[in-house]
Amino acid sequence: VQRGVKRLLVVEDDDVQRMSIVELIGNGDVKTTAVATGEEALAALGSEQFDCMVVDLKLPDMTGFELIERIQNELGQSELPIIVYTGKELTEKEETQLRKVADAIIVKEASSPERLLAETALFLHRVEANLPEPKRRMLEQMHRRDPVLAGRKVLIVDDDVRNIFALTSALESQNMNVVHAENGQEAIDLLQKTPGIQAVLMDIMMPGMDGYETTAAIRQIPQYKSLPIIALTAKAMKADRDKCIEAGASDYISKPLDIDQLLSLLRVWLYRQEEPRG
Repeated sequence: VQRGVKRLLVVEDDDVQRMSIVELIGNGDVKTTAVATGEEALAALGSEQFDCMVVDLKLPDMTGFELIERIQNELGQSELPIIVYTGKELTEKEETQLRKVADAIIVKEASSPERLLAETALFLHRVEANLPEPKRRMLEQMHRRDPVLAGRKVLIVDDDVRNIFALTSALESQNMNVVHAENGQEAIDLLQKTPGIQAVLMDIMMPGMDGYETTAAIRQIPQYKSLPIIALTAKAMKADRDKCIEAGASDYISKPLDIDQLLSLLRVWLYRQEEPRG
């Protein structure tokens, strides 16, 4: 069951930064708990369930690395989406280590509040259109300044031609290049012979080879191990979402599709593809 209000945990020892993050994200649809130390974070996580956590790496009582390790090992909360928001320059080794345990890494700089807002909106499944006007403008500016979508090539896999048509026009309005396949086998063949596909939108319910099987088959091909694949599911049930992720999907969105939310997902996944890998 989707709880109406999402819960966010912010772990930041600097009072001013902590307040500004709460201010940035705060809204009626998100309840933010903000703490200053690793121990306080562990206590909060032990007593209530959170949908996402933003953590600074420099904490007074332990490092962010240690905190994440304890959350995943001692509390067994390996599913909690974790966004590292840090002023610390990361070494290549640290970044590689972090990528294994964190879902996103944002280094504090001038444009980072927008990224933090976008990443938390993604993990909390907030719909951008429902955000307060100033926050929406902030993200719109980021999207305009951030031509992450233009010129990218996306493969749509869906057996319903009307869905393909609607999605194609939405993506082409962002200057994206779209190719499409009407079944799983066709999708795999297309991927193999079309260079430069940078993301896949995968319908789950297809006759014959369904989206789960197609996704799993794509993941077997070495060069597509990290290709962003977004599953389009008819149901927003947790079991279906888990099944998508198990099959190898990078993310999921439920139908009927909210185009703004889909574009946000694509933006975040394509942006991550851009980031230098450690």
